Amino acid sequence: MKKKVLAFVMAATMVFSLAACGSSSSGSDSSSNSDASAPAESGDDVQTFKLGSIGPLTGDAAIYGQAVVNGAQLAVDEINASDSKIKFEFKGEDDEADGEKSTNAYNQLMDWGMQVLVGPTTTGASMAVADVCNSERTFMITPSASAVDVTAGKDNVFQVCFTDPNQGISSADYIAENMPDAKIAVLYRNDDAYSQGIHDTFVKEATEKGMSVVYKGTFTNDTATDFSVQLSGAQSNGADLVFMPIYYQPASIVLAQAKAMGYAPTFFGVDGMDGILTMEGFDPSLAEGLMLLTPFSATVPETQSFVEAYTAANDGVTPNQFAADAYDGVYIVKEALEKAGCTADMSNSDICDALVAQLTSSDFSYSGLTGKDMTWNAEGQVSKAPTAYVIKDGEYVLPED
Repeated sequence: MKKKVLAFVMAATMVFSLAACGSSSSGSDSSSNSDASAPAESGDDVQTFKLGSIGPLTGDAAIYGQAVVNGAQLAVDEINASDSKIKFEFKGEDDEADGEKSTNAYNQLMDWGMQVLVGPTTTGASMAVADVCNSERTFMITPSASAVDVTAGKDNVFQVCFTDPNQGISSADYIAENMPDAKIAVLYRNDDAYSQGIHDTFVKEATEKGMSVVYKGTFTNDTATDFSVQLSGAQSNGADLVFMPIYYQPASIVLAQAKAMGYAPTFFGVDGMDGILTMEGFDPSLAEGLMLLTPFSATVPETQSFVEAYTAANDGVTPNQFAADAYDGVYIVKEALEKAGCTADMSNSDICDALVAQLTSSDFSYSGLTGKDMTWNAEGQVSKAPTAYVIKDGEYVLPED
C-alpha cells in the first residue's frame, strides 16, 4: 500500500437510519433519560442556557447514543467549571433510534425548557426531529446524523459529522490513489439511509475513476445476522477489498464469518465502523488490518486530554467518534452563543436565528477534536478533513507501505 498520511478535505460545496457515527453518567447506563445537570456557579453576568440531547440510550444502537450524551455531558461539565459566562443545564433523552420516539423525546425536552438541541444521534431520528425544529425554530446541531436530507431545506439544522456523499467520495478517492488495482466488493444495507447514501456516491465515484467493482451485496436490518451469501459472492468474484459503509454491529458478524470461511480481503469502512474495538464480546483480533475513514482517533497524542477525562468520567469506557462529535457540538454552540451575544432570556426563535447567523458567517470557524477550522455552509453541512486509519494490534494507526 502506498504510504499516505491521509487527510481528505471535504469540499466547501458539501451538499451521516443510524449515525455513521448515552446517559449522563456511564456508557453502561440503560436508563430512559439522563438526569438534568446544572451549572456549578451563577451570577448576574452569567447566562445559563438549557441544552438537550437525544439518542438511543437503550437498544442495539445504545453505544452511539450513550457516547453522544456522555461526550456532551463532559463538555458541559468543563464549561460549567470554567470562567466562561456561558453555562448550561443539560439533559439527555432516550429515543431507541426511532423517529417517533425521538420526536416524543424532543417534546419532553421542550417541556423541560430546552433552548438548543445537540442531537439527535441517528439519521432516521434526526430527520424526524429536524422537521419539528425547523417549524418551531429551535436550533439543532446533530453530532452524528450524516444524511443530506437531515439538513436539506432547514436553515436552522446543522451537522458536526460528514455527510454521506462525501464519505463515499473520499473513500473512493483514497482507494483509487492507494490501491488502484483493487478488485472491490461493496456490502451495504439497502434499507438504511446512511448506508445507501454512502454506497451510491462511492459507486458513482468509483465508476468515474475506472475502478473495478466486481460485486455488490445487500442486506436489511432483518437479515443482518448471516452474510455467508454475500461473502461467498465477493470471494467467487475475486474481490480483494470489501468496502462496507455499514455500522460496526453487522460488520463484526461479517468479519467473524469471513475468518471462519478463510476469506481474508482488505475490509474498508467509514465512520459508522468506529466503536467496533470496544463492542462487548467482540474479538479485536478479527479487526486486524481493517481500514476506515474517521475524523477522530482515541490513540493519537492530540486527543489524549479528552480521552483521559472521558474514560475517568465513564467507568473506563474509551470514547468513540460519536462522543467526540458531541463534545465538539457543545463547544460549537457555546462559542456561537458567545459571539452572538445571546442571553438566556431570549426566545428560542431569537437564539436560533442568532446561532444560524454565526455558523454561516464567513468569520466563524471552530477547531476541535474532530476537525480543524471547521466551517458550515448555508445547508448546515460541515467542511473538515477525515483521516484514514488501519487497525493494528487493537489501535488505530496510519497506513504504512
